[in-house]
Order: sequence, then structure tokens, then C-alpha cells
Amino acid sequence: MTTAAISFEDARRHAYETVRRSKTSFGAGMRILSKRRREAMYAIYAFCREVDDIADEEGSKTEKMAGLKAWRKEIERLFNGAPSLPTGVALLEHVREYDLPKEEFILMIEGMEMDAVGPIVAPSMEGLAAYTRRVAGAVGMLSMPVFGAPRSAAAKTFALSLGDALQLTNILRDVEEDAAEGRLYLPAELLQKYECPMTPEDIALAPGLPKVREEIAATARDKFAAARDALKELDWKLLRPALLMMGVYERYLEKMTARGWENGQPRVTISKPEKALIALRWFFAPKLKV
Repeated sequence: MTTAAISFEDARRHAYETVRRSKTSFGAGMRILSKRRREAMYAIYAFCREVDDIADEEGSKTEKMAGLKAWRKEIERLFNGAPSLPTGVALLEHVREYDLPKEEFILMIEGMEMDAVGPIVAPSMEGLAAYTRRVAGAVGMLSMPVFGAPRSAAAKTFALSLGDALQLTNILRDVEEDAAEGRLYLPAELLQKYECPMTPEDIALAPGLPKVREEIAATARDKFAAARDALKELDWKLLRPALLMMGVYERYLEKMTARGWENGQPRVTISKPEKALIALRWFFAPKLKV
């Protein structure tokens, strides 16, 4: 039994409001789930949103790390059956019902700690892989049990490959936006290979930047392909929420690739009608072949 003062109903409402306010692109996928599974995903999203906000919003490194440390303590309370924060209370029933892995919550917090002590600038390829595993892979690994996917090698490969693909696509879309905030997620090895500066303020017009983006895009395509390959061993109907995201983000990557990687281009967007068409396509007949 939880000893938290907040009721489960208030906690569920808090998680729902967190999702609603965020206007997340994951919302459409969550809405197609059954009520119980949808509430679980809302609680997982609220957790991810709250720790991400700690890392991204104003405050000193000390304050941010203190906030994330508080969440580490809340995860301990959660898995001891006595959470005290609204989102922790919202998670409690679902942690039990879907046997959500504690280590994935901790990995997500570790990813936010990487941002909090940053900003991240030109990580090694190994460092970037560690980051995407935490901030994207953990979401996938927490989501799969809620979707009803079995615990299997294929399910793990799907979750982690898709998480990498989505995160790398975001990095490609947001190079200039991230640079303006002092961040540079492009790996040092590629920046060195194409003689690019390793400073955010100088990256946008670097002559070698298109080649760096091209290599990252190739890796993202490989990750999408690996996710699709793993999907052959899974019931794709259970994974529709993830497939809606996969369809949209693959389209982002396709659009960026088609227009080329020249510097100075605006951030790629997809209109609401096009997103709706993609969602319908992936809801009823996803592309299961590479």
C-alpha cells in the first residue's frame, strides 16, 4: 500500500494533464491504446517529461542534479510501494501490473544527468550511443510491456533500434536549434573526420557538416531497418503506437535525405494532414519489409 497523500485518481489526472499540456507527438499513439494501457503510458510519459524538464529548464547544475537525485529516491520509494510524488503514485499500479523494469527508470534519469551536467558537446560515438540508449531506449523498454509485447530478444531489438532511430532523426533535425542552446550532439569522430569545429557556435556553416549529417542519417536508416526486421518476429498490431511514431520519423528522415544536407536549410516539418495519412498507413498496413 502507498503511504502517499495524493489519491490514485488525482495522480492519474496529473499524468494526463502533463501529456495534454506537452502536446507531444506521442499523443496520437497513446490514444489508440485501451484505457488501462493508455493510463500506464501517460504515467510513463509524465515521468520522462518531468525528469527532462529538470535537465532542460533554468537552474544551476547543482540544482538540476539535486532534482534528479530526488527522482532517484522517488524510484526507490516507488519500487518499495510507497511513492510520494504525483507521477510516482500514477506509476505504482502500472509498475506492478506490467512488471516495469526499475533499471529503465534509472537509465532515463542517467540520461537526463548527462544533459544536466552538460551541455553535451561533441560526444564520442560511444558516448552518443550511451546517451540515446538512456533517453530513447529506456522509453521503448518501458513501453513494450504496456503494449503487450512479450519479453524477447526481438522485442528488445525493436525497442532499442527504434529508440536510436528516433533520437538520431531528432538530432539531425535540431542541429541548429541545439547549437543555439549550446549543445552539439554530433559525435567527435565524425566532426574530426570532416574537419568540422567542435563548438556549437561554429557548427552551422561548417563546410563538412553536410557529410556528418549524411553519415548520421545512414546510421538512422540502419536502425529503422533493424527495428523493422525485429518486427517480423512480433505481433505488429500490439505495437501500433510505436509504429505510428516510426512512420512519422522515417518520413522526416526521408524528407531531409531527399532535399539534401546543405547548410542553412529550415527545419523539416510534416503537416497535420500528412501525419494523419502516415498514421492511417501504419495503423492498418505497416511496411514490414526493408
